[in-house]
Amino acid sequence: MIRAAKKDDNHHEVEKAFQDLGYITQDLSQLKNACDLLAVKGKRIFVVEIKDGKKPPSARKLTEGEEKFALKWGAHWALITSVNDVIELDRESAL
Repeated sequence: MIRAAKKDDNHHEVEKAFQDLGYITQDLSQLKNACDLLAVKGKRIFVVEIKDGKKPPSARKLTEGEEKFALKWGAHWALITSVNDVIELDRESAL
């Protein structure tokens, strides 16, 4: 039996924060060994791994597949744990 991947509790909140800042988003959380979200605004493209910042660090650890995916995407990859992370990423990428 195939089970759907579980989303982090803050997934929808983070996705909405990107959208509120003008990003087009695509939920990719059901793909194995990939990222949770694609966020695009103009020429800015981010592949986003969402982890719940309210959980302890041990519960936010990347899986082996997530680590490999992050290495492939380099500067376009972002680990987001809160809405504040979204705002900071947007601010830094606009510079």
